Amino acid sequence: MVCAGLAETIRKQENDVLNFIWIGFFLGAAATALYQIVVLANPGVLGEIMEATFAMSKTAFEIALGLTGVMTLWLGLMRIGEAGGAVALLTRLISPFFTRLFPEVPRDHPAQGAMVMNLAANMLGLDNAATPLGLKAMNELQELNPHKDTATNAQIMFLVINTSSVTVIPVTIFTYLHQLGYVNPTELFLPILLATSCSTLAGLLAVSLYQRLNLLQPVLLLYFLVFFGAIALLLAYLQSLDRAAMQSFSMLLSNGIIFGIIIFFILLAAIRKANVYEEFISGARDGFKIAVSIIPYLVAMLVAIGVFRASGAMDLLLALIDGFCRLVARLLDWLGIITYDGGPLAFIDALPTGLMKPLSGSGARGLMIETIKTHGPEALVSKMVAVMQGSTETTFYVLALYFGSVGIRKSRHAVACGLIADFTGITAAILICSFFFG
Repeated sequence: MVCAGLAETIRKQENDVLNFIWIGFFLGAAATALYQIVVLANPGVLGEIMEATFAMSKTAFEIALGLTGVMTLWLGLMRIGEAGGAVALLTRLISPFFTRLFPEVPRDHPAQGAMVMNLAANMLGLDNAATPLGLKAMNELQELNPHKDTATNAQIMFLVINTSSVTVIPVTIFTYLHQLGYVNPTELFLPILLATSCSTLAGLLAVSLYQRLNLLQPVLLLYFLVFFGAIALLLAYLQSLDRAAMQSFSMLLSNGIIFGIIIFFILLAAIRKANVYEEFISGARDGFKIAVSIIPYLVAMLVAIGVFRASGAMDLLLALIDGFCRLVARLLDWLGIITYDGGPLAFIDALPTGLMKPLSGSGARGLMIETIKTHGPEALVSKMVAVMQGSTETTFYVLALYFGSVGIRKSRHAVACGLIADFTGITAAILICSFFFG
């Protein structure tokens, strides 16, 4: 009886996490705005906050609207894959791994195929394909959910893996760096791979501890060994290429695999004499419905983040972190562990990008570009922000998007595990860049 009561208390606390965080954004913004008005005589901050509420509401709607076409395309293709048996084939290949990582999901369930496709797109750095496939997987998992407003263990595991998934070919990051004048952006390939691997492993460990899953099962270890072995071979090959050849190969591999999957789906469905066009239309109809359903959740989260940032609360938080880190550095210098002369710490200037990434992808991208332009592409802090951008994900955005698409309001331990993965990725980015380039 006591155990049952304790379990219920824990579940309630998990469900309240997102609620408390959302309220905290607004209360933190209100307190900071009051300080700016009373102490700093800056009444204009209220105008900036209100402007942020309208701007972020518009942004949330534009994101949902922009997703409609892409989701329509990929949900239609997924239906073709299901009709032709291609999704079932992929599911059988990965089923031994997924049945142990997602014990709640039956073998050969449609959710497994959608999850495989989503994770593959994420590893290739193709966000436009990964998002609709992830939403498809979340909808399939919701069919197994006995409590429709509460996230299941499987949904949380999928969400955390998705927000921290290994990016093998970070094409987008390389493109940005090249445009900003980075001479050899592909030198960050290994640091990004290592940092994002740390983030993924931390997310897996956090969720497995919450859900009491044993990650040391032989089948899981075998899959991990094969996966990281393949990454090591790919890494060895890419390191033998020059910058231009590596970028060309990365683009060819990423786009070639995705387009190859599309053709494979269509051919297999045609061989099985399915009406490919009708199957596509049937699946594509769900794209608009899902896109509309996520608007309230995106508005709620993006407005809260926008208000927190516009009030100056984010800058205040960074100032506090800066002071704390300098205090620790001076203490370590006094103990003779490191040498610190009181000057700027490279990773302090990188922290705005790291702290913004779980909140806003576009915000973090803007901060990364601003940092690189300010300090120069070859500076250590520029390398840190680039690796952070490639090794962590917009946890709150993905949570609002994925859970919002199926009407989940109680996120349980999803936020905590996602933030653990983000914190690990940010810390790994700082340490790895310091090791490689410091």
